[in-house]
Amino acid sequence: MFNLEGWQEIFETIGKNRLRTFLTGLSVASGIFILVILLGFNSGIEKGVKSQFEQDATNRIAIRTGVTTKGYKGLNPGRFIQMRNSDFNETSLKYQEDIEYKTSIYSIWGGQITYGAQSGNYRVEGSHPDQQFIENQDLVSGRFINISDVDEKNKIAVIGMQIQKDLFKGEQATGKRIKVFGINFLVVGVFTDPGGTREENRVFIPITTAQQVFNAGDRIRSIAYTVKMSDNFDEAVALSAAMSENLEQDLKTKYSVAPDDRGAVRVNNTLEEAKKIYGLIDTIRMVFWFIGIGTIIAGVVGVSNIMLIVVKERTKEIGIRKALGALPSSIVAMILQEAIFVTTIAGFIGLFAGVGLLEIISPMVDSDFIKFPQVDFNTSITTVIVLIVAGALAGYIPARRAANIKPIVALRDE
Repeated sequence: MFNLEGWQEIFETIGKNRLRTFLTGLSVASGIFILVILLGFNSGIEKGVKSQFEQDATNRIAIRTGVTTKGYKGLNPGRFIQMRNSDFNETSLKYQEDIEYKTSIYSIWGGQITYGAQSGNYRVEGSHPDQQFIENQDLVSGRFINISDVDEKNKIAVIGMQIQKDLFKGEQATGKRIKVFGINFLVVGVFTDPGGTREENRVFIPITTAQQVFNAGDRIRSIAYTVKMSDNFDEAVALSAAMSENLEQDLKTKYSVAPDDRGAVRVNNTLEEAKKIYGLIDTIRMVFWFIGIGTIIAGVVGVSNIMLIVVKERTKEIGIRKALGALPSSIVAMILQEAIFVTTIAGFIGLFAGVGLLEIISPMVDSDFIKFPQVDFNTSITTVIVLIVAGALAGYIPARRAANIKPIVALRDE
């Protein structure tokens, strides 16, 4: 029930101590402001990190090989481990129950691509059709490589959007012919990639065509898989980690590589990396909440001290109220109402200031690992709840003290 007299008393008390109330409210507003800014930047960090993982499928396992760094089973270090089609076929068959998408890759760095009078050097990759999904690519026009292209060694190409801009100068590339090291290829599709310009500077052709035109035989540069995701993220991480370890052991056993030789066979598991990064983000969020709550507590202590002073100044008044029959609960409610009011108003000012500042600077913050810091609705609601709880805590001790004042003692107070 709305009590007009109670609110008049609150405003009268605040009016008598404007500077004290202002400084107390400022400490609360500052705490909420700092908390909102920290949580906003935590959101920006999370968006930035997620955007990095979106460049490729999050559940990707990539296998690459290099030169051995250690001798093993009588073999000297310095051997280059060359993967072949058989490695891809064997591992794909062995782990087919856990594999979602798969591809082997034969790539050429700095491949010369020509269209009419325009030319440039771009990365050329021979791959399987699943490469589109492993790379999270979207087609702007045309299609991607299909099974028939691989089986028939078709000279077709799918180019990145950046290559279309560089070489075709506003023309539609699909249906046109380009030359890759002087060999004609028909452009059947144009793609975009979440990784941006760097990822769109690539040309994809069927893996079999690449091996044929570049005299690669059955050699491949790398293998990529995505594992089937389950509803339980931890289970998917465990499956991905186990598969990565088994793939590494299989290749090291096949090519007689020392188990602890990290350079010869490298298996990169993005899902396991994602879990570590997201765990780090959760830790950062907890630290930010800790700092913000700590700052708010400092403000709450200030409000509590002010309310203790108010109770001291109004001791005689409270004694008269109790002598006239006021219940302890009404005295507690009066003090709590004032504490919650001061804390909430100051807190909302800090909340609006923090949200407003984030809205202003958010469009300007767009780096690799921090993107568009903002506070979502759920965080705002949580902050409001924190404000109300903080106000109640600030007034609780002074309210209890006021409720315990004995009328006869209070009436003697000067």
